[in-house]
Amino acid sequence: MKTIAFYLPQFHEIPENNKWWGEGFTEWTNVKKAKPLFEGHYQPRVPLNNNYYNLLDDNKTWKWQIDIAKKYGVYGFCVYHYWFNGKLLLEKPMENWLEDKSLDFPMCICWANESWTNGWVSDDNKVLIENNFKDKEDWVKHFNYLLPFFKDDRYIKVDGKPLFGIYVPDIMGSVVNKFVKCWKKMAVESGLPGLTIFFQSVRTFMNQGSKYDCYDYGIEFQPGFGKIKKQNKIENLKIKYFPHISKILQKRFHIYLHKKKQECTVRNYDELWESIISAKPYNDRMFPGAFVDWDNTARKGNSGDLYFEATPEKFEKYMTTQIKRAREVYKKDYLFLFAWNEWAECGYMEPDEKYRYGYLEALKNALDNNSEFPEWK
Repeated sequence: MKTIAFYLPQFHEIPENNKWWGEGFTEWTNVKKAKPLFEGHYQPRVPLNNNYYNLLDDNKTWKWQIDIAKKYGVYGFCVYHYWFNGKLLLEKPMENWLEDKSLDFPMCICWANESWTNGWVSDDNKVLIENNFKDKEDWVKHFNYLLPFFKDDRYIKVDGKPLFGIYVPDIMGSVVNKFVKCWKKMAVESGLPGLTIFFQSVRTFMNQGSKYDCYDYGIEFQPGFGKIKKQNKIENLKIKYFPHISKILQKRFHIYLHKKKQECTVRNYDELWESIISAKPYNDRMFPGAFVDWDNTARKGNSGDLYFEATPEKFEKYMTTQIKRAREVYKKDYLFLFAWNEWAECGYMEPDEKYRYGYLEALKNALDNNSEFPEWK
């Protein structure tokens, strides 16, 4: 089973973050300011031995992460990539991986194509940097930037075709089909056998239409997908349409709909996991997902939400079942995990002060618990 963990590269300074969020900002800034909101709430999260690493440290952190990922059974990372019409953000860690061939670990890329806003700290949800998806010349420039990654022997491929994700295809509108076809054509023209493209967005799964036929796969991105499956239709319609309506009103009329909640939402970790492992695949092109934990109150404070009482022991139990289901129900040998290092959302496999290597050990045990099952053919 190839377990691929999503990877956040926002653990180094960039000028834009310093401008928008304050001098010295990295993801650790949010992590360190977190506070417990009620008795038993596990915050703040502290990395083991206070390892508040910097990803621009001559690849020392890359090497450490790769060593422990290999040891405990993580197959590869799916690294978020930020491209805004030729403007790159947080690109240096992956560029360092590409240049340093000693970093022998599989990687793939997911384009986090949403606009950046100040919604973490403000009710106005002001757009900081935005994408225009209709510029066909930009499609070509973007592909050519990524081509050296796609051609690298370490890059994750399915049937020889590089695996590439789009985080929220919904916001690309009617151009998404043409964009995907363009990139697949360019891949072949560049000497690759093709391109394997998946979509990741939770909202996408509520839209059943021909415009998604261009994708090879979709990911049941957890815990968001499991949460939506449990919600009623009205709540899901809000998730589906509110971002588009809010964006139009803000851009054209300077009207802001975004209002923060006054208290955090607490959900049950076991209930969500039970929903995940009892659900049937949306269709035969879905990759199954899993999640370590979720708590974004480090970013959002009282307006955040969390799953209560997560432990390595529970994670091992549910992962053991999900790995088995990946083979027997989904007929897949890939499983996507939230996440390797989403510290401000508490989705991380890296060791912390409370559980140390507990979640990594849980993953290895879950894989070992499935060792008697034959390899999927």
